[in-house]
Amino acid sequence: MVRTPLTPGERERGERFGVLLREARGGRSMVEVAAAAGVSAETLRKIETGRAPTPSFFTVAALAYTLGLSLDQLAAAAVLPNEDEGAALSA
Repeated sequence: MVRTPLTPGERERGERFGVLLREARGGRSMVEVAAAAGVSAETLRKIETGRAPTPSFFTVAALAYTLGLSLDQLAAAAVLPNEDEGAALSA
């Protein structure tokens, strides 16, 4: 399967998401958090480093639950500064 290249905005969103996860993980090891969430440590590593900027909803939900984050917090981290203005206009 060939994937469409990511836009700069998608890459930035993935990096911001990774930062949020790393901060929420705190002193817990990547392996510990990944196992608790039911994902591989390599998947978590890719998400945290921005190499997998568009993880599946179920992966995001499992990580949020494991790290004590709300989906609202994750969604807020995913909105780029210029996007929130457009979202308000289209709502």
